[in-house]
Amino acid sequence: MQIIDRDRLDQLSRAAAESERRRKNLNLHGDYADVCQRLFNAMEPGTYIRPHRHLDPPKAECFLAIRGRMALVVFADNGEIEQVVEFGTGCDVLAVDLPAGIWHSMLALEAGSIFFETKPGPYIPHSAKDLAPWAPAEGTTEAVEFLAGLMVAVACKCQD
Repeated sequence: MQIIDRDRLDQLSRAAAESERRRKNLNLHGDYADVCQRLFNAMEPGTYIRPHRHLDPPKAECFLAIRGRMALVVFADNGEIEQVVEFGTGCDVLAVDLPAGIWHSMLALEAGSIFFETKPGPYIPHSAKDLAPWAPAEGTTEAVEFLAGLMVAVACKCQD
């Protein structure tokens, strides 16, 4: 049994803030081979999660806001934003259940944001994500520019 208290989540947020990628997860599943992957994801503004989908094998995901404010961004096949779902603190939406095969990314809209995620396992690194060919690779200058543009687009959509 694992007990997840505020102190443990505070530690997770600090680890995310100190990490180069500006995010950190706390896996509850014991092994990547587990049939149910359960994890807390701490994200800070500025983290870049390259748009992706889970198509082969198809895997649905469920995201539940724990603290902070995030945005799930859904894309069309050509990379255009189809939908922005803001969720978490101060939002009407607290959770999102995303069907398999949908292009998406997640943004942290405020510091200390954490969501709980569950999806089918096993986790197989080489086939875990189908990365969007129209989105730049993580760690590149293009990714920084893409994220900046995405944040502006999301801010505009969230105000609509």
